[in-house]
Amino acid sequence: MNRFYLNPMIMIIKNPAARGVAFFFALIVCVPLAVIFFAWTGSAGDIWTHLRQTILFPAVLNTFLLMAGTGFGTLLLGVSLAWLIVFFDFPGRNILSLVLVLPMAVPAYVMGFVWIGLLDYGGTIPAFLQAAWGISPAIFPPIRSTGGVLLVMTLALYPYVYLMARSAFLTQTRAMTEAARSLGFTSAKIFWTITLPMARPWIIGGLMLVLMETLADFGTVSVFNFDTVTTLIYKVWFSFFSLTGAAQLASILVSVVFILLLLEQALRGRARFDSDSNCQVIPRISLRGGRAAGAVLFTSLIALLGVVVPAAQLIFWTLKDTSGHWDWGTLKLIQNTFFLAAASAGVIVLAAVFMAYAIRRTKDRVTGVLEKIALLGYAVPGTVLAVSVFLAMIWLDKKLVGFWLSWTGQDIGQIFSGTLAAMLLAYMVRFMAVAYQPVFRAFLRVTQSIEESARSLGFRGLRRLVRIEIPMIRTGLLTALMLIFVDVAKEMPITLMTRPFGCNTLAVRIFEMTSEGAWQSAALPAAALVLVGIFPVIWLVRQQDTRGL
Repeated sequence: MNRFYLNPMIMIIKNPAARGVAFFFALIVCVPLAVIFFAWTGSAGDIWTHLRQTILFPAVLNTFLLMAGTGFGTLLLGVSLAWLIVFFDFPGRNILSLVLVLPMAVPAYVMGFVWIGLLDYGGTIPAFLQAAWGISPAIFPPIRSTGGVLLVMTLALYPYVYLMARSAFLTQTRAMTEAARSLGFTSAKIFWTITLPMARPWIIGGLMLVLMETLADFGTVSVFNFDTVTTLIYKVWFSFFSLTGAAQLASILVSVVFILLLLEQALRGRARFDSDSNCQVIPRISLRGGRAAGAVLFTSLIALLGVVVPAAQLIFWTLKDTSGHWDWGTLKLIQNTFFLAAASAGVIVLAAVFMAYAIRRTKDRVTGVLEKIALLGYAVPGTVLAVSVFLAMIWLDKKLVGFWLSWTGQDIGQIFSGTLAAMLLAYMVRFMAVAYQPVFRAFLRVTQSIEESARSLGFRGLRRLVRIEIPMIRTGLLTALMLIFVDVAKEMPITLMTRPFGCNTLAVRIFEMTSEGAWQSAALPAAALVLVGIFPVIWLVRQQDTRGL
């Protein structure tokens, strides 16, 4: 047996625990998804007949229309804004470079109800124009429409494409651009023939994130009463009381997610897009006159629509409506949100540390596949995970309760379903990839020579991990903790559908208030969520600027 085949076997024999850890986390993801597909073995009664006759096909059509429109809009905005910010210099560029990322800190459902409150019939802007100049609100196009949803989703999600394109453009070097200019290429031709093709993998990655976030969205479409597959899953569960029907619908959504993942892999192919890191980055071109004015106008307009106007409206509502607003109930919501987000961040990041630590000990193909499976949860919509985890917990409860009843004759009721354990499991499946990536990258700083030195000093196993490696990766840990904290605080469908009775959060309160059209009452929890998200986003941009990535 030659060395090529012997080395992987040695790795497996020496590190059986590493494969066990990878298998455990892959199993956590696979079991809920398997439960979803097993729902087809049961009967949903007349639910499917009713859905086919009423809203199934419009909801499916709306879902794909929303994905196509949002994908096109975010692609157009994200790439063009990144191109202007990276390659050109104009007044206000440094401030706009940061402000343009801030919509990432605003949950899409918050952006949605703010714009409805601004532009709906009788909203802030129509009411002001009618009072000041007698302009009829009827001249405004309806915000509660397909165009309104697309506008809000595009404004909320374009930073995904913007950040990825910005990172790609920053890694491109001066040599290529100068060679193209020496051949007489204009800035526009350089962009279309060199800059954009080289940035394609990053842009596709950002676009796929947008499409999966759009497919998973529940809060925004609920605010607009815009039926999609995610809202349909919620209605089938909570209005028609058919968990089986909801699971069957969720399996269709999972299939679409897998198709998107395969599509991304096919679009990327095996092409390599390398740049020389030793070359200087491309110098920015100073814009003057009309071109500078156009760049300022375009970037400022997007910043105004995506950040300034929503923030101003939230502040106005919060200060205007204080009755029943600043009370102990609101403080309890903030406390619940903080506790849930902090506990989830701690558990998920701890799990990510053990997984990354174990994966580094093994490099065989099986473990690599298990690693990819364990990270698939981020691509699965929250409504799907809520249904799958709830079904899995019900099954586990039935088995445990049945065993205990047969053994002791006592009924102990529910153990896992409808508890914080179910919520934490769903969060772990959904956000493990978010925590794992910065933690794993941070572990790359721990070189083999450092490990050998620690081993020679008697630091082995968990002792070496706690005393040597964790202090070295603290920046990655902090980044992962902040990202998970923000994501869990903003997560709506999982919290809404799996929370224990009486356990409300800021996101749940926003859903309840916006469902009743009480925009002003939703302003305070929305403002709190935005404040929670702003600081990690600023940290992310500063880190990107520092590293030049």
